[in-house]
Amino acid sequence: MADQPPPSTLPDQLYRDDNAPSASFRFDDAVARVFPDMIRRSVPGYSSIIAMIGILTGRYMQPGSNAYDLGCSLGAATLAMRHGIQGPDCRLVAVDNSPAMIERCRHHLALDDHPVPVELHCADIRQLPLDNASVVTLNFTLQFIPPQERLLLLQRIRKSLRPGGILILSEKIAFTDPVEQQLQTDLHHDFKRANGYSDLEISRKRSALEDVLIPETLDIHRQRLQQAGFAHVSCWQQCFNFVSLIALTEAP
Repeated sequence: MADQPPPSTLPDQLYRDDNAPSASFRFDDAVARVFPDMIRRSVPGYSSIIAMIGILTGRYMQPGSNAYDLGCSLGAATLAMRHGIQGPDCRLVAVDNSPAMIERCRHHLALDDHPVPVELHCADIRQLPLDNASVVTLNFTLQFIPPQERLLLLQRIRKSLRPGGILILSEKIAFTDPVEQQLQTDLHHDFKRANGYSDLEISRKRSALEDVLIPETLDIHRQRLQQAGFAHVSCWQQCFNFVSLIALTEAP
């Protein structure tokens, strides 16, 4: 399998013409084909987040423990975690509920020669058993979980983590101040325009995501993580309305 080429990646033109999807956003095969280009052009700071996930995994991964990438999509964070793992007897589990994403992720993992094995599951992360973890990643995943179910998921993650473990949580966020909300939205749209998206594409995708991706404020994320039992929460990166947090089981 390792000598097979990965599925072809196409430029993101899903919302460009009159045949653009009219239904809510879904992680189907059409999205999977353009996902790397979509993420690169839509999420500021994404490459830095992926790189830092690898560094954080190297710092916090404990020998004989598990690492989880929950909502792995095509495996960018999974690969970063895999290369960050240095200790012996470690297990890496990558999970996504999209068959199209899992299929392409499997190809990317097969082309990578790092010795740490990866278990790939097509499953609902809310149902997946978690245990003996030292690193868990939710990389732009929690925002797609219904808000009323987010605390329970974080509590399950916290319960699964060893002392000294870490959760890496990246999210699109909202702002309570309407002026700040408008400013950050405008800056994000400027970022998309600079990466070649038209105003029509931006508007169509925003409408498709409206009831699917539900952002919350940074304060809500902090409070929920503390309520879930994490001892310390730190925001290590923010670019416009996108942030990445680390939540530690023990205070530094």
